[in-house]
Amino acid sequence: MGKNWKKWLGATLAVAMSATLLVGCGGEKKAATSNEIKIGGNFELTGNVANYGQSTMNGVKLAIKEVNEKGGVNGKKINLIVADNKSEPAEAANATTKLITQDKVVAVIGPVTSSSLIATAQIATDKKIPVLTPTATSPKVTFDNGKVREMIFRSCFIDPFQGEVMARFAANSMKVKTAAIYVDNSSDYSKGLAEVFRNAFTKLGGQIVAEEAFLQKDTDFKSAITKLKASNPDVIFIPAYYQEVGMIVKQAREMGVTIPLIGTDGWDSPKLAEIASGAALNNTFFSNHYSSEDKDPRIQAFVAAYKKEYNQNPDALAVLGYDGALMMIDALKRAGSEEPKKIQEALAATKNLQVATGVLTLDDKHNPVKSAVIIEMKDGKQTFKEKVNP
Repeated sequence: MGKNWKKWLGATLAVAMSATLLVGCGGEKKAATSNEIKIGGNFELTGNVANYGQSTMNGVKLAIKEVNEKGGVNGKKINLIVADNKSEPAEAANATTKLITQDKVVAVIGPVTSSSLIATAQIATDKKIPVLTPTATSPKVTFDNGKVREMIFRSCFIDPFQGEVMARFAANSMKVKTAAIYVDNSSDYSKGLAEVFRNAFTKLGGQIVAEEAFLQKDTDFKSAITKLKASNPDVIFIPAYYQEVGMIVKQAREMGVTIPLIGTDGWDSPKLAEIASGAALNNTFFSNHYSSEDKDPRIQAFVAAYKKEYNQNPDALAVLGYDGALMMIDALKRAGSEEPKKIQEALAATKNLQVATGVLTLDDKHNPVKSAVIIEMKDGKQTFKEKVNP
C-alpha cells in the first residue's frame, strides 16, 4: 500500500488545496456560476408603519414570483433577501449594511418611508450598490444639496407633486379659502409636504390660518386640535402616516371638528379605518398613487393577481411595490449583468416602461412623472374621487 498510498494522499491533498483556493478566491467564482440574482428587500415589517412595509413587500414578491415562473431574468431566478428595518431610520441603515456586506446583494428595493431611505443613502453610495424605493416621496431621497444621489432611484411620484395636488384640490375642487396645517415634526415626509402645500395653497389665493406640530408615536392630540379648531379654518391638512392620522381624526371628530380633513398617501392603510372608526373618516380626502376602483385594464389585472395571491384587496403600497419590482426587473434585463454599476446605469436609463399604474420614465433626478388620484373616505372605505395628471 506504500507508494500507491502516498500518491493517492498527494493527489487528494492537491484537490483539497485547489478547492480551498477556489473558495478563498471567493465571490467572483461563486457569482459567476450562481443560478440566482440576489436582490435585497429593506422593509418596515414591524414597528409604527409595518402595514406599509408588508404591503410593499407583498407587491414586490408578486412581481418577482411572476418573472421567476417565466424563467427569471437573463436565465437566472431572482432571490429576494428580506431584512426588517423595524420602521426606524437607524435600523434601516443597519439592514442596508447587512444586505450588502453579509448577504452580498447586487441591488436593494426599499425602504418604504423617506426618513428611513435617507438614512441608508450614504451607505449605498459608499458601497456602490443601487437602491430603488417604490414609495419614499421626499425630494431629498434622490436629490440633495444640489446633487443627484447617484445610486438612489424611485418609482413613485414625489411630494411636491402631491402637495400641489392637494392644494389645488382644496382651492379649486373644494373651493375653500382658509386652511390649517398639522405636521409630524419627526418626519421629513410630513415637513416637506407641509411646505409645498403651504406655498401652493397661498399662490392659489388661499390663507394658512394656523400650524401645529406633533411627533411620531404621540397619542394625545387634543391640545393642538383645540388650537387648530379655534383658528376656524375651512379645512385641515394633515400630511402624516396612518397610525397618528387615525388617532387625530378620531379625537378631532370627538371634539366637534366637522370640517373636511385632507392628507396624502401616508393615510393609505386598512388600519386607518380601524383606528379612527369608519364614521369619523367621512368628509376626509387624500392623494394617492392609484385606486383599485380605476377601470384601467392593467390596474384590474394587478388587483385580480394580488387578490389571488394574498386573498385581500391591494392598497397603493402594494401596487407601488409591484411597479418598483417591475422597474428593477427591467433594469436587470437591460443591464444583462449583475454588476451593480451596470444595474445603476440601466435604472437611470428607464424610459417608457409599462407598469401597472401607467407608463414610467425617469427624469434626470431619478424621479418618475406620474398621475395621482384623490381618494374620498366613505363609511371607512376608500372611494375613487378624481384623477389628477401632472
